[in-house]
Amino acid sequence: EPKRKAAFGSVGRRIPYRILHVINQDGESLGNMHRAEVLKLMDQHDLKLVLLRENVEPPVYRLMTGQQIHEEQLRRAEKKKASPKSGVVQKELSFSSAIAKNDLEIKTKQIAQWIEKKHHVKITIRQAK
Repeated sequence: EPKRKAAFGSVGRRIPYRILHVINQDGESLGNMHRAEVLKLMDQHDLKLVLLRENVEPPVYRLMTGQQIHEEQLRRAEKKKASPKSGVVQKELSFSSAIAKNDLEIKTKQIAQWIEKKHHVKITIRQAK
């Protein structure tokens, strides 16, 4: 089973790495820190730790407030909604402006079937010579 990308949110106190690169809530780098120092910072400032990049050495984490995490989750949800869905099939149909009546009716029925199946339909009409 492929490793699924975890949702954006606090990692809590379970930090699998000993040394972390930490960014504070204002976006400033605090440098590389030991896991115990980061936990102490979290407790002192009442912040949560969020994993930003895991595939670098050392992994990058950011200290954030609960409000910042919530706003980032909303931003990511909006971005995901705005991006085109990968599961949507787009059908394309092209025909001449001099198409016969029967051919036009058949293609119209095909388009109606595609729309019922929630496919996106793109129609191109070429001018007859």
